[in-house]
Amino acid sequence: MRVAFAQIAPVLLDREQTLSRVVEQIHVAADQSARLVAFGEALVPGYPLWVERTDGARFESLLQKRWHAAYQKQAVSIEAGDLDTVCEAARDRQIAVYLGIMERPTSRGGHSLYATLVYIAPSGEIQSTHRKLMPTYEERLVWATGDGHGLRVHQLDDFVVGGLNCWENWMPLPRAALYAQGETLHVAVWPGNLHNTIDITRFIAKESRSYVLSVSGLMRPQDLPASIDDDLTLDTANTWANGGSCLAGPDGQWVIEPVIDDACVRVADIDAEFVRRERHNFDPSGHYSRPDVTSLRVNRDRQTVAQFVDSPEDDQ
Repeated sequence: MRVAFAQIAPVLLDREQTLSRVVEQIHVAADQSARLVAFGEALVPGYPLWVERTDGARFESLLQKRWHAAYQKQAVSIEAGDLDTVCEAARDRQIAVYLGIMERPTSRGGHSLYATLVYIAPSGEIQSTHRKLMPTYEERLVWATGDGHGLRVHQLDDFVVGGLNCWENWMPLPRAALYAQGETLHVAVWPGNLHNTIDITRFIAKESRSYVLSVSGLMRPQDLPASIDDDLTLDTANTWANGGSCLAGPDGQWVIEPVIDDACVRVADIDAEFVRRERHNFDPSGHYSRPDVTSLRVNRDRQTVAQFVDSPEDDQ
């Protein structure tokens, strides 16, 4: 099966323009016969890079409130159809898509934001939305904590694919939850930097005896849109996110070495036979596991603040 990563920059705080870039890259990947294409974490409408650069923890800051409101406005509402163009492109080109978004779900009131990894099947159907279990450090100032509902895998040709957001990939138990479901292709999405992907990509590949596709975004001074206000005071002298997207095989060796500072789509062919060979001496959820000694319980309920039970008379 041929897989692809699209290492691109968002149009920061512009949902529609960023989604247009995503659709364009889906077609680029499909033109190269890719069966799956993946994008970085929170790509739509971008990572909240202003928080650590503008005293983001200051309580009742009007600046932080204004930026948060702008971020919230540009976030993705799946229920409102914001991903329809992406689903249509996936269906038209018969390609699966993993896309990192900033989700604003109406089921949680429509104002809190979740770093969500969406899986869209080649049929164009959204089959899972995984909300990041634990935002990292300053992310907790703008992102809410997710739940286990999206800890799911998907059959894609000869592969079973699953994915996690950023530092979730460091969490042994969520990884184990995907391994236990037969995952053979792991998609790890990141906002973008080599220091995130250089070590853990190969480690997860060797631990799971699976292919691991790490996908990052870009954010360089030239990627910042002109509409960004001066009061954001970003350090534009340095690259904030340099990419580092890569692909490792189930033996832990590079299939595609990390790509730095390059906006691109890269493709590679992967072989399920290679996974089967590497599972010969180690299979973390199979012959090398000891469920009689250690086992994992996963709660996949979608967490909501209220459940409404209406009487039949309410419909009359």
